[in-house]
Amino acid sequence: MNEPNIRSTHDFPNAFSLEGHHGLITGGGSGLGLAIARCFIAAGARVTITGTNEPKLQAAQASLGAQCSTLPFDVRDTDRAQAFADSIEQAFGSVSILVNNAGNTVKKPIADMSVSDFTAVMDVHVTGAYALSRAFLPQIERGGNGSLLFTASMSSFLGIPMVTGYAAAKAAYVGMIRSMATELAPNNVRVNGVAPGWINTPLFRQATSADPARRQKINDRIPMSRFGEESDIGWAMTYLASKAANYVTGHMLVVDGGALHGF
Repeated sequence: MNEPNIRSTHDFPNAFSLEGHHGLITGGGSGLGLAIARCFIAAGARVTITGTNEPKLQAAQASLGAQCSTLPFDVRDTDRAQAFADSIEQAFGSVSILVNNAGNTVKKPIADMSVSDFTAVMDVHVTGAYALSRAFLPQIERGGNGSLLFTASMSSFLGIPMVTGYAAAKAAYVGMIRSMATELAPNNVRVNGVAPGWINTPLFRQATSADPARRQKINDRIPMSRFGEESDIGWAMTYLASKAANYVTGHMLVVDGGALHGF
């Protein structure tokens, strides 16, 4: 009987390397986007970061060095998504990894959250991410080993009050990832997401510093009894984009210290 053709780890001596890749990261000027960019560069990739705050983008580029380029863009400007993708390719080369990370939120009870509040969140997370994914897909397909990645959320899975629009948008990523992964697998494009738990970002510290009870409640449901770091998300994205995840598609990787399943 023939032995199964199983590839050893020696086939990919640098399985976690992103050497030769060019990653485009939306919302890359700060927070998780900046951390993802930093980890991609450490793994050998070139990155382009985009967003709407030019001073933040410029500061981020300066901190990331020569492997980073930047071009401002508002993901809500879906009519210009294809022109933006073409501009990136002409200026910096084809993109092989797209990270849909740009986000916004409206925190209000349902009674106060207008339809325009709701759609303002969906426009960034869902419609904007879809438009960019569609626009960059030809570049990603041409590379032969590319990825579409999405930054999801614990609200993709948990019932978190006061953020119905955000929760709906992040839950939509689960369906988008599964559908896109199935459709694009024959084209050698993998589609995955990362759902961060409670990460020790400046925004999180600001949101919880005046509410110690809420901070303690969050910590109590995390089995690892600590908050995550931005680099935890960056390295998770790096793994999913690398050859180490060569057989992983349609997956949502929860990076939360066990909070989703904690009791």
